[in-house]
Amino acid sequence: MLADWPSLLFNALGWGMATFLVAAGLTLVFGILHVLNFSHGGFFMIGAYLAFTISAAVGSTSLIAFLGASLAAALVVGLLGLVVDRAVFRRLAQVDGAYVLVATYALLLVCNGAVKLIWGLNVQSAQPPAALFEVTVLGDLVMPHYAMFVIAAGIVVYLALEWLLNLTAAGKLIRAIAADPWMAQLLGVNVGLVYSATVALGFALAGLAGGFLVANQSLSPDLAGIFIIQAFGVVIIGGMGSIRGAFLASLLLGLVDSFGTALLPDMPGILFFVALAVLLLVRPQGLLGSGRLA
Repeated sequence: MLADWPSLLFNALGWGMATFLVAAGLTLVFGILHVLNFSHGGFFMIGAYLAFTISAAVGSTSLIAFLGASLAAALVVGLLGLVVDRAVFRRLAQVDGAYVLVATYALLLVCNGAVKLIWGLNVQSAQPPAALFEVTVLGDLVMPHYAMFVIAAGIVVYLALEWLLNLTAAGKLIRAIAADPWMAQLLGVNVGLVYSATVALGFALAGLAGGFLVANQSLSPDLAGIFIIQAFGVVIIGGMGSIRGAFLASLLLGLVDSFGTALLPDMPGILFFVALAVLLLVRPQGLLGSGRLA
C-alpha cells in the first residue's frame, strides 16, 4: 500500500499540477476582480472541446499538433473572456457580489447548453499524442509521459505567472489595480484595459488547461464538474487570489488525495474534503491569503 510511496508521490504531483492548471486562471480573475467565477469550469470545458475538435480536424497525433490545438483553444477562450468582461463583469462591477455569482453561474449553464448544442450529448474520447503515449520505468516506478507532460506544464505555467506578476511592468500594474483600483486610476493607469487583459488571460488559462487535460479524458457536458470542484478547493486553501498559494495548495491536496486513496481505497477522494474542512477551520484565510494578487 504505502510501500509504493514513489508512485504515490508521482501521482500526487500529477494530480496537483492538473488541478493547478485549472485553478490558475480562476485565481487570477479573482485576484483582480474579487469575483469567484463559477463559469470557469464551463470555459475549461469549451477549451477541451475546441482542442479536441481542432486536433480531429488536423488529423495528426503529433505533439506539435496537440500543443497547437491547445494554444488555439486558449486563444479562442481568451477572446470569449473579453466578451464576458464587457457583457457581464463591467456591467455588474458596482452591484452586490451575490448578483455577480448568480451571473457567473448562469454563464456556466450557457456554456453547458452551448456544448450540448454544438457537440451533442454523446461521450467522446481523446487520446494523448503518440509522443506522450509511452511510459518510463524506473525500478517499480512507472511514469506515463502524458502525466510527466502535465506536471511540466503546471510548473511552467506557475513560473510564467510568477514572472509576469512580480518581474514585469504589466504585472506591477495588475497587482496595483488589484490592491487599489481607484488610486491606480488617479495615477493615470488605464484600469479598464488592465482588467480586460487580465480577465482574458484568466480565461485563456482555462482554455489551455482544457486543451492540455483533454487527452485521456472522456469528453461530455459533465466535464466541467470533474476538475472544477478540486480547483475551487485549491483556490480557497491557497488563499483567494494567491497564485503561489494555489500552487502550494495543489501540491498539498495532491498528496492528501494520493495517499488518502491508498489508505482508504473504498472511499477515494474522501480525505480531500476532510483536509479541505480542517484547513479552513485552522486557517480560514488560506495558506497565503492576504486579499491581494500575488
